[in-house]
Amino acid sequence: MVDDFFNFNWPSGKNFMKDTFKVDVQEGENKYLVEAELPGVDKNEVNIEMNDGTLNISIKREENVNEEKKNYIHKERRYSSMSRSIYLDDAKSEGIKASLENGVLKITVPKESKPNNSIKVDIE
Repeated sequence: MVDDFFNFNWPSGKNFMKDTFKVDVQEGENKYLVEAELPGVDKNEVNIEMNDGTLNISIKREENVNEEKKNYIHKERRYSSMSRSIYLDDAKSEGIKASLENGVLKITVPKESKPNNSIKVDIE
């Protein structure tokens, strides 16, 4: 982190948008559709959990790059992890479905009907 601070090169400095992934959430009558852009990510690197109405999507991956140049081998390794959490108030924990195709993770979360406990308060 300190090295990143002192090696800041505008405009190619650290970009927080590159350190996470884009998530879109659509609400339907009976379900939510969550889409996350995960280009180059394998389904074995993705973990999806639902806990008390919060959908957690996390990615852990290790990248190895080997490149031969002249009389030496240049090796770089990078380990990265990212996660996003989305609160879905009336989400069911059962019946959640997920698929990963062409770099887009699609998660369908069914909704459960909750009673309307709101009341109108009259002013005296």
